[in-house]
Amino acid sequence: MFTKNDLQVLGQNIVYLKPVATADLPDDVQAQAGDRKTLFAVHNTMGEQVALVASEGIATHLAAEHDMQLVTLH
Repeated sequence: MFTKNDLQVLGQNIVYLKPVATADLPDDVQAQAGDRKTLFAVHNTMGEQVALVASEGIATHLAAEHDMQLVTLH
């Protein structure tokens, strides 16, 4: 597991997930989320959100498609 500071040193091909409560998102995003209570924000090593996905599996697939490694952040 890595800290956010560790990720910045490791490089640009790493992304991490952050669970986000759907209720905390804008109304239009909530409408698209359906009955999901949690979505997953995908962040790059600079902490910028690069995607918002419905599941960890989708995040893993997208990371692999873009030659990125998905890591656990603690």
